[in-house]
Amino acid sequence: MADDLTAPLGRDRKNQDPPRRSPVPVVAAGFLGFCLVVFFGWAMLADDPFGGEPKVVMATDLHAAAKKAAEPAPGAAKDDPKAAPGNDAKSAANRPAVTPDGMQTVTIIDGASGNRQDVVVPSAEQKLALVDAKLLEETRHGLIPRVSVDGARPLVAYARPVASNAENANKPRIALVVGGLGISAGSTAEVLAKLPAAVSFAFAPYGTDIERVASRARAQGHELLLQLPMEPFDYPDNDPGPQTLLVSLAPEQNADRMHWVMSRFQGYVGIANYMGARFTASEAAFAPVLREVAKRGLMYLDDGSSPRSLSAQIAGASGLAYAKASVVLDAVPTPNEIDRALARLEAAAREGGIAVGIATALPVSIARMVNWAKSVEARGFVLVPISAAASKPKAS
Repeated sequence: MADDLTAPLGRDRKNQDPPRRSPVPVVAAGFLGFCLVVFFGWAMLADDPFGGEPKVVMATDLHAAAKKAAEPAPGAAKDDPKAAPGNDAKSAANRPAVTPDGMQTVTIIDGASGNRQDVVVPSAEQKLALVDAKLLEETRHGLIPRVSVDGARPLVAYARPVASNAENANKPRIALVVGGLGISAGSTAEVLAKLPAAVSFAFAPYGTDIERVASRARAQGHELLLQLPMEPFDYPDNDPGPQTLLVSLAPEQNADRMHWVMSRFQGYVGIANYMGARFTASEAAFAPVLREVAKRGLMYLDDGSSPRSLSAQIAGASGLAYAKASVVLDAVPTPNEIDRALARLEAAAREGGIAVGIATALPVSIARMVNWAKSVEARGFVLVPISAAASKPKAS
């Protein structure tokens, strides 16, 4: 018999039992593979494009929906206010007291918690303001404003008349402008719903439905301005957006960009700067733009944000109707600072007879302006559209 210590290893492996493997990993891998197949199959076949996000359901027949909502629930007592739809505490707390003309209330339901919130949005049935075809010129970018053959100007045609009577003839006037509209649908809808018609609206040229929204605003009686993006000092780190007017471009190139912006919607009385501290400080770049504004029968509003702006000098030499903001209301966007800015605006109106205030459509700005506008006339002021604050252009 061979010595076990010197015998080669592994010679009797056939007589040994094979090692046993655990079935757990195989079962686990098979289960995970089955789960992946089910998940990808559901993702490809399930019809849920919103992925479980909260949805807003709106009736196509608003009159029928309103009539149905007014009917009491079956079996409910007519005199029981709790039985009527939407009379629960949460809905009553969130529902606006009065829905403004041209607006409608829709209910947003949170799919996770079931909470309901009523919001006011522009109505699909709201009338749109018409645009005078004789005040339009065709360009490669689309229609832009012009002075008509008979001398009519968009500034005059689209201006909102101001009632003049003995009672308000000697009262100081205030023109209030809200800018940056058209980009956020929520902020634009809130401004349309809450601010009086005498407040003027300035639209940035980048909204997806800007033409329709601007037309609705004008149908409600608001004067409109178009905000023209211009180069700031820290461009391109601070970029106003596509088609921005630049100091480095030739006048013809800036004019072409300007025509693109002017074609975004129609019915505005004038142009306002959108940023532009560097551009408005360059006479070579800025002067041709203001001459083009004057040529097309519009006014120009300087938002007052840049002390280096040459708008006043160039407007006077170009025969351009011109206005400049006296106070930027939300330079510091806090309730107390906005209230102080509104007080400065009133003081400027008392001193000069008329003053222009400008603000952006921030929620805090909207809230303070709405509160201020409720009593501004009771304090002895007349709220007027921006065209009433524009200097008359000199005869050419």
